[in-house]
Amino acid sequence: MAKIGDIVRFLNTVGGGRIVRIDGNIAHVEDSDGFEVPVLLKECVVVDANAPANDSSKNKKANTPQQPQAPAVAVAADTNTYTVSDEDTSETETGDTINLVLGYEPVEIKHLNTTTFDAYLVNDSNYYMYFSYMTRGDSDKGWTTRYAGIVEPNIQVRIDTLSNDMLSGIDRIAFQYIAFKQDREFDLKNPALVEYNFDATRFFKLHCFHYNPYFDTPVIAYDIVKDDRPQRQHNVDSSQLEKAMKQKRAIDRKPVVKRQLKKSEKRNGELIEVDLHINELIDNTNGLSSADMLNLQIDEFRRVMDENIRRHGQRIVFIHGKGEGVLRNALMKELNHRYKGHRVQDASFREYGYGATQVTIV
Repeated sequence: MAKIGDIVRFLNTVGGGRIVRIDGNIAHVEDSDGFEVPVLLKECVVVDANAPANDSSKNKKANTPQQPQAPAVAVAADTNTYTVSDEDTSETETGDTINLVLGYEPVEIKHLNTTTFDAYLVNDSNYYMYFSYMTRGDSDKGWTTRYAGIVEPNIQVRIDTLSNDMLSGIDRIAFQYIAFKQDREFDLKNPALVEYNFDATRFFKLHCFHYNPYFDTPVIAYDIVKDDRPQRQHNVDSSQLEKAMKQKRAIDRKPVVKRQLKKSEKRNGELIEVDLHINELIDNTNGLSSADMLNLQIDEFRRVMDENIRRHGQRIVFIHGKGEGVLRNALMKELNHRYKGHRVQDASFREYGYGATQVTIV
């Protein structure tokens, strides 16, 4: 942890200097021109601990870490970047084999419904990495760059912070990189682009967070590169999967048993109540995974919304229960993207407690 008197550089922006005072989690850093720059303490990387103070501007400038000019990298003007350090970076024995991991760490793991999630990139290699980290929602026309820059060898850096509201707008993540070394010979590594499906509902389930050798606390981790091999997600062709299932059914000659959804609507005057508890939708949940049950609940929600989409002023209360908030968050994602524009509010606490959401068709 940086302290008063340390020479530091800034983690996510260009600059640095000497810490002259600390207020809570804010460090006041004096730069080479004598100006104090307030910055979060956790954004300060110590370059020289307790360096001797000197009041002359010449010596201040000499003691302040000079940011070397990085090789040109095309990024947006407001995108954070890293620069390549001129200091000799010590290499590890196995570091010429690249391992990159993207991990999402909850700030408060005991409060998954309200906490934010920090995204960290782990560069377990002797290579510098030009990289860009991007996200996309199903309803988006293109990708959004959330971070682009350079990460140093054998280091872990924070590249993003996501709130619960931001999670609902992300359906895919992508990571592309180019590996190189500074001022020494090295073996070429192929550039790569790695893309993953992003299931936001996992972030609200404690059992989805696992211990990882690169982190001190449980995280949701994505392997970008493992032992020099970019990790490609296997995307299943749904049409081929359906064809294979039909062929298997024909061979087995077993009748297909279809589960019928129970209609859970209840009209109360002009108000429609829809109970989305799974035992209100089907009689038997044997053989269904949590994901299967959630899909059935979302299908029922969509059916009711589609039937009433043209009934302006129609009020619908969806009873989803409190639980871990997974179903509610899934409904909010639908309302923010597929059914956006309608009025959404918590239903009457007196009648439904905390476990219901009211939608008014606009």
